[in-house]
Amino acid sequence: QVRLVESGGGLVQPGGSLRLSCASSGPFSSIWTMGWYRQAPGKQRELVADISSSSSGGTHTNYADSVKGRFTISGDNAKNTVYLQMNRLKPEATALYYCNARHVLFPSLNSWGQGTQVTVSS
Repeated sequence: QVRLVESGGGLVQPGGSLRLSCASSGPFSSIWTMGWYRQAPGKQRELVADISSSSSGGTHTNYADSVKGRFTISGDNAKNTVYLQMNRLKPEATALYYCNARHVLFPSLNSWGQGTQVTVSS
């Protein structure tokens, strides 16, 4: 089973930037979709962004409307790590951020990291 470990969270002022990292226990494969989710107190967990292999090669990325143009998800196969670059952060981005790996054919087969806290405040 894939083990995921997030890091990079912390306290940042509005308008600032953070880069989250998700290190996996094994090499990446096209059968897995990697994603970042977040959950704020009193709210449902929501998808922030995900990345997967495209049918023509390369990768496909998907973003929540609330973060489009400000967040970027990327992966480094050599390091078995997925990143979430967060720019122009807003207070509403404050949440516990989780990394997720989901099997593309059997989505019930998935793994979660322990979460990393992001707090955007002045």
